[in-house]
Amino acid sequence: MNDSRSIRLHYGFRSLVLLLFALYIGHLVQQDALHYYVAPKLARWIRLCPVPLALMALSLGIQALFGKSTLLCDCEHRLPRSGLGSAMLYSLFLFPLLLGFLLPDRSLGSEAAAKKGIALSYIAEEAAEHVKFNAASPYLEEFAELAGKLYAQPVIQVYPEIFSETLGAIDLYKPQFEGKSITVTGFLYQENGKGAKKAFAVSRFLVQCCTADATPLGILLDPATQISLPADTWIEVRGKLHMSFYQGKEVIKIIPDSIVPVPSPSTPYVYTNADSVAAWAEIHESGHVAE
Repeated sequence: MNDSRSIRLHYGFRSLVLLLFALYIGHLVQQDALHYYVAPKLARWIRLCPVPLALMALSLGIQALFGKSTLLCDCEHRLPRSGLGSAMLYSLFLFPLLLGFLLPDRSLGSEAAAKKGIALSYIAEEAAEHVKFNAASPYLEEFAELAGKLYAQPVIQVYPEIFSETLGAIDLYKPQFEGKSITVTGFLYQENGKGAKKAFAVSRFLVQCCTADATPLGILLDPATQISLPADTWIEVRGKLHMSFYQGKEVIKIIPDSIVPVPSPSTPYVYTNADSVAAWAEIHESGHVAE
């Protein structure tokens, strides 16, 4: 068992760590940067975290300064006995915090997409055979209904609110969408391969919970397209959909009519939607319709 002075020091360090986490989360909220790290459904709870963290830090601080020595104990969780052990323990918390405060808040880009592997196909392979927009299973009914609505549009607009669901519906019914016009916005992904022709895609990161589980989704751009823009440039691509093969898999590609740089959106990531068909209808009823 450690002596009371050592325990007080550890209580003080723990109080400092909790306070720093509270300050960092408060900093992200103040800078409107929380969306770079977590999904909106989680962000609403994380915004509240500085309050309990600050209260816990205050409690530990009071115990460290004014707690009775007879009540201080490390019986349940033994504390490090050496200074080196303590330094290593608290560095596990302080180093990420230091990086968080020092590094700029920005969205994931091509480098992260290359490491994770960009997805150009969006539906499980077992759902291969279907007729028109009939669903092969109950799981695919929403995709089939959304595909019908997308197909009826003269130009398919890929809305951020249903980005992954739109790409999924198109991918599921590739032959039916052959030659259809499309408009999509995302960052320019450039393959890191050493070949003469590098693959390009217009991409966005799909976040389920936080950026640790972010999945890069994209639509391949026709390899014959001449692109001089740097990777990670945000672009709006207008063109036509065609079936293609990439790394031995059948995928959808865009033969672009135009590729225009656009400002980075305030919310760069996209998220899953519980009812993409209802979301599509709401978008259209609000007048947010592609030209």
